[in-house]
Formats: sequence, C-alpha cells, structure tokens
Amino acid sequence: MISIPHKTKQFLVLLIKLLIVGGAFYFIYNQLMHNDKLDWAQFLALFNKNQSVIRISFILVLSVLNRYFEILKWQNLASVLKPISADEATKQVLAAQTAGIFTPNGIGEYAGKALFFDKSETKKVIFLNLICNEIQMIVTVVIGIVGLLYFNTQFHVITTRTVIILFAILTLAFIVLFSIKKIKIKGYSIEKLIHKINEIPKQIHKKNIYLSICRYLVFSHQYYFLFLVFDVDLPYLIVMSAITSVYFIASSIPTFQFLDFAVKGSVAVYFFGILGVNEWIVIFISTLMWFLNVVLPAIIGSYYVLNFKILIPSIFDGKREATL
Repeated sequence: MISIPHKTKQFLVLLIKLLIVGGAFYFIYNQLMHNDKLDWAQFLALFNKNQSVIRISFILVLSVLNRYFEILKWQNLASVLKPISADEATKQVLAAQTAGIFTPNGIGEYAGKALFFDKSETKKVIFLNLICNEIQMIVTVVIGIVGLLYFNTQFHVITTRTVIILFAILTLAFIVLFSIKKIKIKGYSIEKLIHKINEIPKQIHKKNIYLSICRYLVFSHQYYFLFLVFDVDLPYLIVMSAITSVYFIASSIPTFQFLDFAVKGSVAVYFFGILGVNEWIVIFISTLMWFLNVVLPAIIGSYYVLNFKILIPSIFDGKREATL
C-alpha cells in the first residue's frame, strides 16, 4: 500500500486548520467592512457621547456569561460520555464556534466537538450536541411565542386568524410525527430518538434546561441594555417582547452563522420599526450582538483550532498518526 509521509500529513492538517481559521476571519471582516448599512461615523459619534467604562464592562460581562452558560451546558451533557473539566469544555466549545461560524446552521460546530473525542463516540457527541442546541431552541420558541403574543396585543401585527392557523399547523405536525414515530429511515425513527433521549439521566436534562433558560435571559437582556446605551427609551415589556419575537422568528430561518446578525437585524428592523426606533440603531445593535457573542468567541476559538492535536486515519495504510 502507498503510504503518505508523516510530514505531508502534518502539512495537510495545518492547511485544514489555516483554512478554517482563515475562512472564519475572512467572513467576519467581509461582513463588518462591506456592509453598506453600517454607518461607522454615526456609531463612533454616539459611542463617544455615551461611552462609560461601567456600561462597556457590563455588556462584556454579559457576553462572558452567555458563553459561560453554554460551556456549562456542554460540560453537563458531555459527562454522559466522560467527565470533562471546565477548561476542557471551554476549549471544545470555542474551537467548535470557530469551525461552525461559516457553515449552514453551525453544522461545523458538531464536527468541531466530535474531534475532541474518540472516533467511536462521534455519533454520541453529535447527538449530545443536538440535544444541547435543541433545548436552547425550545426555550427560544416558547418564550418567543409568549413575547410575540404580547407584542401582538399591543400592535396587532398578526391577525387572530393567522395565530389560530399557525397553532393548528403545529398541532397537526406533532400529531403526524407521533403517529409515524415507529417508521424507520436508514435505521432511525422518532421512537428510537425518544428512547435515546430518555437514556440520559433526568438530572442532566433538568440542568440543561435550567442553563438554557439562564443563557437566554442573559443574551436577551444584553440586547435590551444595548438599546438603553443607544438612548432608546421604551417600556421594558414592549422592548423585551420585541426582542423575544426577533429571536423566535430569526431562529426559525435556516442560515449561516456569519449571516446570523443580518437575519436577526432584518427581523429586528421590522419589529423595532413599529416602535419608531431608527433603522441604523437596530442594525448596529444586531451587529454588536453578533460580534460580542459569535465573533469574539470564534476569534478566541481560533487559538484552540490552530493548537489542536488530532489523530487522523490514513486512507492508504490504515494507521493513525499524531499531527500538529
């Protein structure tokens, strides 16, 4: 059999790492520098007017808390496979963030975390990461629906008929899913999925839900406090209902993580436009949320990607060798 020299393998892995990190940085730069809706002169003028060490520090602390709760969530779920330290969970979450920033719906995040575990556990890691993300999604949807209904009572953006139709569709979808739960597709079924979920200890599920709620409260209120920084003075419940509605609708749209702020920004412009907030303020706040909670973790995660040591299987000689 043909064997690839060890140095060649090292070069290929280094090239993959550089492509991941380079791709992440390119998309970040491109979105920040070539977005014609971002007026940096206006932003700097308002920033200089309202700059405060306490305000800036508080917003940054919320970003740290947001990622910290995500790290705790992963540490909690990963314990199903093996106990990992907070430092190890941090490394895995941040590296996965870098790998997922320019992939559809953050698919690269799943692969990024799987690389830290044995190949035999890849499916389990992907499954646990799916549980981690879907619980966060459920929290977003539940709170978002409540927020949207409250917002609708104030501004009537959705007719009662539309609300009834949407609930009817959701109810029908659940009935259909559970009626075909035993049907298998490539060996998988909803019944099997539910069984796998039930195999995870209830205490881990409870902690995951609790941490997901805490994380949601952190990043939604970070959004709220940024509006205060930009001199948007509106009733708390109205602003929060708009924010929760934005997250609910935006999270339902499949997209790339590097376009996440554009999608949320577009939805936010609609809702906050109803409240009379200037479009450029909404866009800047959405961009800042993206930068603080997606870009910064991805930049830090690039360090872990570049320093990651991986064992790769050779397709030629069947061996696994350490690389950079």
